[in-house]
Amino acid sequence: MSSEVPSADPERPRVLVREPIAESGLEHLRRRFDVVEDADSDLASIIGGYDAIVVRSGTTLDASLIERAVRLKVIGRAGVGVDNVDVDAATRRGIVVANAPEATVVSAAEHTIALLLAVARSIPQAHAALKEGGWERSRFAGIELAGKTLGVLGLGRIGRQVARRALGLGLRVVAYDPYVALERFRELGVEPASTPEDVYAAADLITLHLPLNAQTQGLLGQDAFARMRDGVRIVNTARGALVDEDALADAIRSGKVAGAALDVFESEPYAGPLLGLEQVIVTPHLAGSTTEAQDRAGQIIAEQVAAALDGEIVQTAVNIPVVEQADLEVLGPFIPLASKLGRLAAELVTGRPQRIVVAAHGPLSDYDTRLLTVAALNGAFQDRVDQAVNYVNAPVIAAERGIEVSEQRFGSSQRYTNLVRVAVTANGEEVEVSGTTVGPEQRLFLAGALGFAIDIELAPRMAFLVYDDVPGVIGRVGTMFGEAGVNIANMAVSRTKEGGKALMAFSIDTDAPPDLLERVTSSGFDDARFITLG
Repeated sequence: MSSEVPSADPERPRVLVREPIAESGLEHLRRRFDVVEDADSDLASIIGGYDAIVVRSGTTLDASLIERAVRLKVIGRAGVGVDNVDVDAATRRGIVVANAPEATVVSAAEHTIALLLAVARSIPQAHAALKEGGWERSRFAGIELAGKTLGVLGLGRIGRQVARRALGLGLRVVAYDPYVALERFRELGVEPASTPEDVYAAADLITLHLPLNAQTQGLLGQDAFARMRDGVRIVNTARGALVDEDALADAIRSGKVAGAALDVFESEPYAGPLLGLEQVIVTPHLAGSTTEAQDRAGQIIAEQVAAALDGEIVQTAVNIPVVEQADLEVLGPFIPLASKLGRLAAELVTGRPQRIVVAAHGPLSDYDTRLLTVAALNGAFQDRVDQAVNYVNAPVIAAERGIEVSEQRFGSSQRYTNLVRVAVTANGEEVEVSGTTVGPEQRLFLAGALGFAIDIELAPRMAFLVYDDVPGVIGRVGTMFGEAGVNIANMAVSRTKEGGKALMAFSIDTDAPPDLLERVTSSGFDDARFITLG
């Protein structure tokens, strides 16, 4: 292919297709833009001449390359992840980064069902034994899926498709996902579980479709396996680190787990001890690897690249879309505030959110505050759903999960010139937080939480303690943290009335160790929350 930048109509945007995509995607781009397919030229020397670039996993777009992309408006990654793109560098340059997260949903769901069937009937093991000349029917006797209970951890896009297919096989499906409304469970015919432990207690087979974060890493570990039914079977096509591989190996050797089928691993390529266990079925990260999925990815990314070049909404953008400078001058400082308030409210509420209200108070309410609402949703869903969340798709995620979103505006605020308020309702309980910006540096301050007025700067690590307003509590907390070597950076205290309930909010410089968390939560507080805002 030619390595030269095309010399056609200079008014038409130029698109560089660095790696092959579906012909239908190429045609979609060719009808409107000048397209060059070039996989061989030195990318650093040519990227400056293009308005868009389409890549797959084989091209790395780091900060130095992006710095050379003086015309680039959009990077299209024809696939699910964007690990090979420096998203932060692109965002700083105002470049939209888009991917194709829906492309592999069907393929991943079908692969999950294939592994469920394989682990239930020991199909790969029987195949290998027969190839080696054996004929051992009794050795590979399996179980029927019909009438069994499938536990689904994570009812997002892929989890929902797995549930539908499992129901068609006659399985009873019990699922846990605190970010999916109960109405969605009813629509699917899936029984909701309040906790992962409820799934462990009910399921004959368990499949994972959760995002990987601090709360879910190693979720299936020694304690989880101990809570499961004897003879349970495990399937993982989501993220390898959701499963403690050593604990799984031990559970299989002991007979607690009858079998496992794994497509993903904590470290890939995988060469660990699970390969030596006959009860374990493995595939090399194949869930999204079908011809249809790859073609679909090419078509989707072509549509997203075209939307970006045409100035339209990019539905699969993974970074912040470009905002008009005039709006940013007013709304800009409140966007990260709304995001942090959304995350804080979602962390403080118990159960799956049913309603999220975002309100603007003061002169801020005279502007189009939809961006604040999207920012709050973006914060609320970060690391809690099975897909990348951004300022474009956060409202879609809320709608898919049956979460009602409401936006309010009020012309004045009692205590502050401008105030942003976020309220999250779950299981009939509403948790409300509010905040504002302070000083010329527009520092982000919390103004209210859990029914208390409070005044403290938001920080990456926060703690909230509710307790009886009696002498000595502050000193006791300070002593516990001091003895644990954890520094309290800032603290604020608020109370409803003398001798009533009080709220202590403080930020800490380092993560609190588990023994400190256990000590605090068992020290008689009405409520004790440790929250990472990032």
